[in-house]
Amino acid sequence: MEYLQINTLQKELHGNNLIVVANREPYIHHKSNGKIEIMRPASGVVAALEPILRNCGGLWIAHGSGNADMETSGPNSEILVPPTAPKYVLHRVWLNHEEELGYYYGFANEGIWPLCHMAHTRPVFRLSDWHHYCAVNKRFSDAIMSHATQQNSLVLVQDYHFAILPRLLKSNRLQPKNFPGIGLFWHIPWPNPEAFEICPWHKELLRGMLGADVIGFHTQYHCNNFLETCNRYLEARVDLGTFSVTMENHETRVRAFPIGIDTAPVRTMTDSERRELKLKYGITSDIVAVGVDRLDYTKGLIERIEAVERFLEKYPQYIGRFTLAQMGSPSRGHIPSYQNLVTKLHQAIDRVNAKFVSQNNSGYKPIIFMEKHHDWDEIQYFYQIGDICLVTSLHDGMNLVAKEYVWCQKPERGALILSKFTGASRELSDAFIVNPYSIEEMADAIATALALPATDRERRMLALRKKVQNHTAYHWASDLIATLLHESPQRRKTTGR
Repeated sequence: MEYLQINTLQKELHGNNLIVVANREPYIHHKSNGKIEIMRPASGVVAALEPILRNCGGLWIAHGSGNADMETSGPNSEILVPPTAPKYVLHRVWLNHEEELGYYYGFANEGIWPLCHMAHTRPVFRLSDWHHYCAVNKRFSDAIMSHATQQNSLVLVQDYHFAILPRLLKSNRLQPKNFPGIGLFWHIPWPNPEAFEICPWHKELLRGMLGADVIGFHTQYHCNNFLETCNRYLEARVDLGTFSVTMENHETRVRAFPIGIDTAPVRTMTDSERRELKLKYGITSDIVAVGVDRLDYTKGLIERIEAVERFLEKYPQYIGRFTLAQMGSPSRGHIPSYQNLVTKLHQAIDRVNAKFVSQNNSGYKPIIFMEKHHDWDEIQYFYQIGDICLVTSLHDGMNLVAKEYVWCQKPERGALILSKFTGASRELSDAFIVNPYSIEEMADAIATALALPATDRERRMLALRKKVQNHTAYHWASDLIATLLHESPQRRKTTGR
């Protein structure tokens, strides 16, 4: 199955060079105590796209954020990756401290991120941040152009960090010869028009995005919001029949492409290995719920802790027998709202752990919190100790943790509790779908999932695994690339479509 998906994707490329542009790099070199280590970041973008380039080759352009990235890169700021078996080129763009604060922490993550998520955190927009955002987008445009002159390049721009980048590429005089297609995939939700207007540069962002030939979102709902936003604020023709926006004689198709994961086989642990791994994490209870998240206020982490607290209050027979093991990857620590989240999260965990000390189990903690970066080799086995997985995002574009858990878990065990405000809930309907703002509903869902008969549990997990396998990262990339190649303006001119 995986071989056929890769083969189809390679055929779709038609010999075009694939260029992925993302803020996050797939491999980070970090030096600690004089030793250089290679890290794989916890990122949905990386999880979905890195296997594509590993199998099809190409170029990944990203911000070089590791403190040993420059030391390990070649004279052209490039390095072949993966380190053990190189398959593609990683080109790193260097940013100074001010640029990183303004472009990444400022405009992208204090501005656009909360603007697009219904998590009730007020967005902050500063003129200086906007200037840095524009300058960094221009820097990435220059990096792309330095490679695109060599052969036809299919460019996949990733996410809200580069909203104006497609327009910069489109306006370059080398277009369209060197760019048979420019795609922009927006990995986070798209808000309603009234919310998006809060951004002082909302028109500039829209014009920048419409430099792409195809704009992708995870769900049709987000596509509809985007089209309505364009119709409200731009002098452009919005066609609901073809789901396209035409501005300045350039047509952009808007499509839903639900993203998937790499479904390469994951080794299943034995029961004894699972017990050993639980001991490694200090888990003494026989029932385990797992969570794997960046420490972000959109992930519903405080609500998750409160749901566990309420679950143990309502179902005291599980005290001493149930533990939530939560992996939390530090994220955006320069931003006050993230600092406040971590403080509140620690306070909530300490309160719940103190409340449910078990006299019969001296080492028992209802919540074990692991606040550090974890690589995939560890996470794929961590998932397997989870009798349930809690995905309680307050708002999410997709959330690949839900799909990863399903794929890593044995078919006959496990259950997924999934927020209705994730894109994944549209696909994974056999999960226990919950409202993360309802603590009672989540607490009851935990109890229901744990009491589920074995036959029903296996039926649900098999159905979930089938959906994950039928919509992988390769399907997502193939659909996006096929749409770019067959529906780009240049292609439509030659075929008369």
